[in-house]
This record gives sequence, C-alpha cells and structure tokens, in this order.
Amino acid sequence: MAVSGPRARALAVEVADTVTLAAMPGDGRESMAATARGILAGRDVELAQHVPVVGDLVAPFMASARDTDIAALRAEDSLLVLPADPAAAVEELRRRREEIGYSYVVVGSHAVDVMAPVVAELAGR
Repeated sequence: MAVSGPRARALAVEVADTVTLAAMPGDGRESMAATARGILAGRDVELAQHVPVVGDLVAPFMASARDTDIAALRAEDSLLVLPADPAAAVEELRRRREEIGYSYVVVGSHAVDVMAPVVAELAGR
C-alpha cells in the first residue's frame, strides 16, 4: 500500500504487509526516516520506497516537474536519489535498510541498466 498522509499511514499499519512511503522533492531524509520508524513502531511491516532518480536518470513522470532538481536532491541527501555508481548505490541501499528499515526499493525501467549490477550484488551473484 502506497501512503502519504497520516490517515493512509494509519490504515497501512492496520492492513498492509508492505508499505511504500510516497515522497516528493523537498521531503527530507530525516522526516522520511521518522515517518518510516513511526510505521514500524506500529507494526512489523515491510517498507518500500520508490526511487525516481538514479545518477542523472530521472523517471519520465518526474522529468518535467519543476521541482525535480537533481543537484538539489543530492545536496539534501534525498531518499529519491541513488548514485549511478553501483558500489555507492549498494552502500546507500544498505544504509537505508540499516538506519531506516527499508526492505524494498522500486526503480523504473529508465534505470534498469544502471541498476542491474546493484541487484546482482545485493542478490549475492
């Protein structure tokens, strides 16, 4: 279940097995982490996150958005961005799992080639 507001989050804690926290540019890492921890405090669920920016590749649905400033997202350590370097992306995904509790990441087909070695590394291949 994808959620954003407090009512949706409360419902997700009651009924969902996996919760995806919807995020927009401007949603900081710490506020997203606090929201994630709040959900996990309510019930043991899997946490997922959509990542629309990998390296310099932006998901098509966000490419035209005025507030999709990749440099600004990187500067604020946004959870909406993963580095293009596979080793750095693996490190960042492990960091998100350890520090926040994310189990899953969703990345669009726009970044499949960049993410293939990341998936292979995390899968132990």
